Amino acid sequence: MIIDPGKLNNQERYKLMIGSIVPRPIAWVSTMDREGRLNLAPFSYFTAVCPEPMTLVFCPGWSSVRGQRKDTWINIEQTGEFVVNITNEETKEAMNLSATEFAHGVNEFEWAGVTPVPGTVVRVPRVAEAPIAFECKLQQIVVVSDQPGGGAAVFGEVQAIHVRDDVYADGRILLEALRPIGRLAGATYAHINDTFEIPRVPPPQP
Repeated sequence: MIIDPGKLNNQERYKLMIGSIVPRPIAWVSTMDREGRLNLAPFSYFTAVCPEPMTLVFCPGWSSVRGQRKDTWINIEQTGEFVVNITNEETKEAMNLSATEFAHGVNEFEWAGVTPVPGTVVRVPRVAEAPIAFECKLQQIVVVSDQPGGGAAVFGEVQAIHVRDDVYADGRILLEALRPIGRLAGATYAHINDTFEIPRVPPPQP
């Protein structure tokens, strides 16, 4: 089967992508607008970019419910700061609540029942209940499309990292303590508790 994406509508392309590119990590992004109003929302188009400088990227899109760019995108343009909180088994219900789309200005921290903690470098608060949080300053926004179905890549340079004590030891994140989850399609998520190792194969010697 060969599928021409040009012959699919936005929803069909979206479903094909989120059903194929799995599991996806979740950036639980906290932002603040120029008036100081808080916003919290999850994004599963998210990954690391590089360690030097330490950079993360996530991709906010267009709100089909409200017919405009998502608040997270707008807020970061206004302030140049955000926090990527890492969600896990303990915070999954609150994370899901924060995905509810409200009118601009509604505080999703309050709606989801989580605690904002002031940043140490950025003005945007992190989620106290998150096991890991990355305070970021905006590096750049690459806009692919700001129309319905479109989105942008938001690059943030990490300024400070908050890690719960039991999650970090000897320079490594402890998976069994972190208890991460992954995003699949629709309302489906994955537990990340069944892992295996495949050692890297060295190149043949001449």
